[in-house]
Amino acid sequence: MRYVVLGAGAVGGVVGARLHDAGTDVTLVARGEHLAAIRRRGLRVDRPGGVRTVAVDAVGSVADATWTDDTAVLLAVKSHQTRAALDDLVAHAPATTAVVCVQNGLANEPEVLRRFARTYAVCVMLPCTHLEPGLVVEKSAVAPGVLDVGRVPGGTDDVTAAVSADLRRAGFESEERAAVTAWKRRKLLMNLGNGVDAAVVPGDDADELVRRARAEGEALFVALGLPCTSAAEDRLRRGDLIRRRDDVDDDGGSTWQSLTRGTASEIDYLAGEVVLLGRLHGVPTPVNAAVQALTRRLAASGGRPRSIDAASVLGDLPTYDEGPATSR
Repeated sequence: MRYVVLGAGAVGGVVGARLHDAGTDVTLVARGEHLAAIRRRGLRVDRPGGVRTVAVDAVGSVADATWTDDTAVLLAVKSHQTRAALDDLVAHAPATTAVVCVQNGLANEPEVLRRFARTYAVCVMLPCTHLEPGLVVEKSAVAPGVLDVGRVPGGTDDVTAAVSADLRRAGFESEERAAVTAWKRRKLLMNLGNGVDAAVVPGDDADELVRRARAEGEALFVALGLPCTSAAEDRLRRGDLIRRRDDVDDDGGSTWQSLTRGTASEIDYLAGEVVLLGRLHGVPTPVNAAVQALTRRLAASGGRPRSIDAASVLGDLPTYDEGPATSR
């Protein structure tokens, strides 16, 4: 297959570069200074063993990409950018194009499915960073990432088989997942710590806030009968494949990176996804509502990342002393 990687930040850049190095036809869609840097000297990828420059094709719009019957889109923009990206895709990509969401959260696939019948999802386990134009950093010392793929709303087919095979050839761990959304729900629970990681002073109180947010999210999934891969299954899948490199900073996740760059974050589609589900079904989610609000407030004010005192947030929130509910 050929790939148009729409969103060449940390995840899109790492995936696109490795696919290119494996001999796959790849075009990155990037913008601004990042696009200019890639065009000027290639995409630099900091990997275990050193920095490699990858001479991958890059364009500023999907209008400039080449579309063929075997072209698939790897959608790797942040969730709050998905709708605008889809507007461009609808205008320029064939209606039969397979769109593969290489994104966190649960909101992207329904948005894509409104526009493209061939919609797919990837459960993204890929520690990486993009803070400097033209540079992405792989942060795992073993496999660069675990990228399991399935069709939406469920099942597998020739596209999931081809994408998974291409990802494996590029060095990733990848399997087809008929119930990929259940895996993405587990990943969302992990991502409920993103806002805290980005906005709150690290320490025991921050850790407690993360624990409560995740416990609240898991309890919500159980209450609504939404299948969610267990934490034990998730740990088994990751195994020793995802291990942080010793030679790179253990800085922060994607939301921290957004606040550090001064760009909008996708908190409304992480903690905010739990809040939305709770409001739709009459289930209170005060912990995630608090995390969503404080992260949005810090981003809007341009405040310093990791500057909010968690103790000031915890006082009025449920304790969830019973711990996380059992996953289905």
